[in-house]
Amino acid sequence: MKTPADSQHTSRFTGRHMLAIMILFFGVIIAVNVTMAFVASSSWTGLVVKNSYVASQGYNKSLQLAREQKARGWHSRLEYVNGNMLVTLLDHDDSVIWPEKLSVYIGRPAFEQMDQNFNPEIGNKGLAVLPVDLPPGAWVVNIQAEINGNVYRREARIFVTSSGQVQIQ
Repeated sequence: MKTPADSQHTSRFTGRHMLAIMILFFGVIIAVNVTMAFVASSSWTGLVVKNSYVASQGYNKSLQLAREQKARGWHSRLEYVNGNMLVTLLDHDDSVIWPEKLSVYIGRPAFEQMDQNFNPEIGNKGLAVLPVDLPPGAWVVNIQAEINGNVYRREARIFVTSSGQVQIQ
C-alpha cells in the first residue's frame, strides 16, 4: 500500500530542476541576442548623417536635381584597378563630360576613420585617377561635379572581398 509520502517523493521539484530552467532561460536569451547581433552587423552597412533634420530639409531639392540629371542622361563610370579609383563622367551618348569642378569622397559607410576627399585633375580621355587603398569590406563613393552650372551627383557602394575582387553598385 502506498502512503501519501511516497507520492510526494516522485513529483518533487528540486534544485536541479531550477538550475535546468535557469540555464535554458538564459541560454535562449543569449542565443537570440547573439543571432540578432550577427544579423544586424552583417546585413546593414550603416549610415552616417551629422544632423538628420538638416539633411531632410534639402530632400525635395535633391529629388529635383536627380530628375534633371536623369533627363540629361549623365552618368559615370567607376573602376578600381591596382590601388586606383578611376572616375569618368559621361553624357547620354557615352561621350566624355569635362567638369569644371570634381570632388570625390571615399569612405566606410559606418565610420569616418578612413574617409578621404579628393579634388582630382581630369586627365587624358576625361579620366580622373584617385590613388586610394581599399581594404576588404564595404565602401561608399560620392561623386559631385559641376558641369556648365549644373550639378552631377552619384553615390555608389563598393564591396572589396578578401581575395581582392571588387563589386561596384
